[in-house]
Amino acid sequence: MLIRNMLLKYYAPESGGEGGGGGGIEITPEIQKLIDERVTSEVTGLKTKNSELLGTIKQQKENLSRFEGIDPDAVRGILQRFSDDEEAKLIAAGKIDEVLDKRTERLRADVDKQIKAANERADKAEAFSNKFRDRVLGDAIRAAASKAGALPEASDDLILRAKGTFQLNDEGEAVAVDANGDVLFGKDGKTPLSPLEWAESLKETAPHLFPRAEGTNAGGHKPNGGGSLKRSEMSASDKADYIRKHGQQAFLKLPK
Repeated sequence: MLIRNMLLKYYAPESGGEGGGGGGIEITPEIQKLIDERVTSEVTGLKTKNSELLGTIKQQKENLSRFEGIDPDAVRGILQRFSDDEEAKLIAAGKIDEVLDKRTERLRADVDKQIKAANERADKAEAFSNKFRDRVLGDAIRAAASKAGALPEASDDLILRAKGTFQLNDEGEAVAVDANGDVLFGKDGKTPLSPLEWAESLKETAPHLFPRAEGTNAGGHKPNGGGSLKRSEMSASDKADYIRKHGQQAFLKLPK
């Protein structure tokens, strides 16, 4: 309307003349064209601006939808803590390698801690297992020695000797093995050496572990070297036991 009024004023005929009255305003085609062009120009600009605003509003809505369900205050707090973090400062300074080194060091320390704890548990389990094995093996040797007629006070000696020969298998059975871990067989060469057969064999090599028969020399040896015992057949432990019991001279009188 403002544009229309300005055009009307500009193109309006001057008042006055004879008769003392002004004439009416005539909207010519030229004036109407100018009005339409100016109105169209203004309206088009408003439409364009309105479209831009609508597009911006739509884009903002889409962006906001990505953060739906997220607490802005909580996010702001996290970002603030992160900005104060040592790693964030290093990253901001471009010291990425230093950040990676620190993380690797923390990871290595954690892994080392876990490995140490696992090793401690394994050591405790192994110690318990060995203690259990020693007890089971000792009971097996003690029972075999008792059946073989060994002296009760000789149990500790027999168990100590047995540890150099017997081991427990996965089933908890006492099995005689050599230095290479191969199974030792008994007199028949077919049956594995049992604790009882092993204990019986000690009657010849270590007779002092068994009681002497009354009135005879059975199970023992004469100090003068009598008997079937030979020095070449004795182990170092047997020799020491014999010397301690009968003396060095009696030992030297034994057959070679």
